[in-house]
Amino acid sequence: MEENLKYFFQKLTSKLWFRPLIFCLISIGIALLGHLADNSFLVDIVPVIEKKSLENLLTNISASMLVIAIFAVGSMISAYSAATGTATPRSFKLIVADDVSQNALSVYIGSFIFSIVASVALRNEYYGQAGTFTLFILTLFVFAVVILTFLRWVERISKLGRLGHTIKKIEEATFKALENRIDEPYLGGVPQFENAENGIPVFADKVGYVQYIYMSKLQSLAKHYNVTITIKCIPGVFVSDDKPIAYIHNENNLDVVDKDKIIKAFSIDNSRSFVYDPRFGLIALSEISSRALSPAINDPGTAIAIIGSHVRLFTFWLKALKENKKAEIKYDKIHVPIIALDDMFEDAFRPIARDGANNIEVMLRLQKAFISLSHAGNSEAKEIAAKHSRAAFERAELAMSFKSDLEILKSECLFIKI
Repeated sequence: MEENLKYFFQKLTSKLWFRPLIFCLISIGIALLGHLADNSFLVDIVPVIEKKSLENLLTNISASMLVIAIFAVGSMISAYSAATGTATPRSFKLIVADDVSQNALSVYIGSFIFSIVASVALRNEYYGQAGTFTLFILTLFVFAVVILTFLRWVERISKLGRLGHTIKKIEEATFKALENRIDEPYLGGVPQFENAENGIPVFADKVGYVQYIYMSKLQSLAKHYNVTITIKCIPGVFVSDDKPIAYIHNENNLDVVDKDKIIKAFSIDNSRSFVYDPRFGLIALSEISSRALSPAINDPGTAIAIIGSHVRLFTFWLKALKENKKAEIKYDKIHVPIIALDDMFEDAFRPIARDGANNIEVMLRLQKAFISLSHAGNSEAKEIAAKHSRAAFERAELAMSFKSDLEILKSECLFIKI
């Protein structure tokens, strides 16, 4: 139950309307809260506030907040369009989920609602002397929050949608996804064993990407039917109705297993998510580099920056694998595969090697990245890096015509040095 609520809350809070709705409810509560002061000790000590002046202040706030809220929405839409046009459409979800922008929009809308509710209550004699004074203090507080929020938002909107900021957001999201997977490399289950496909297959009921797996639900089902379940599709994998998403083991009980319940434990959607899918972040970064290396853009500097992002992410991941902390097993009946390191290298580096094959600066930086990752202390990573180093050089041989550049590149290749 806790796992289901956590996933539901994560999806709910990522919606653009969620925070404005919460701020609106809070604003209504604050506006009506001032009435409580009329029944407190403040009645005898607070000064008299002229209602006309307070009404004018609330009217000005309501008029200006509506304009600012509309302006904020327009600026955010422009930033979203810029991020989609200059980076990758896959970055849209991250830009929409920007905390500062969402908070700013929420404050503007909440302040507008507060001023309207407070103004109506004030004109209908809802507040006494103490309540009016309390409302005045609350109005000043709201005004101060609006000013501070606006200053912070102006600084953020100047970056929102910019290529560098978008790359940073994607890298941070990928880092968080890797960090979560390090804590639970097998999603809380146990490592997948050999011959896992000998069981009875369970097929997906829709076409799309696995976004989330309700592990606790699968564990309960496995215990109930006295079986073990092998997951074949971790978050980020594309599934269809002809592709098994899991296998059931224990032939004595196969005829009583409700496969529909197992299928419902997999959340499948039309698009991928950054939260539980580290490979999606690597793909999004590589898409930005591919766009930058296109003849129309011709921006090798961005591709080099993306290589740096990949090296940071892989170094973090390989270091964690090297430490080899024993993960806690929460679901002993569920077998889960780990993210394939070779697939991660393919997602991150193959597009850059393909689209930057004719650029000596990009290819040199790519080979240096492979050398750096080969020194991470992971034998599998070293072998994979050497394979990609050779493939990248072979692409460069076909794309580069200047022999001197090829000689310089070859001298820096990992597969030559090992």
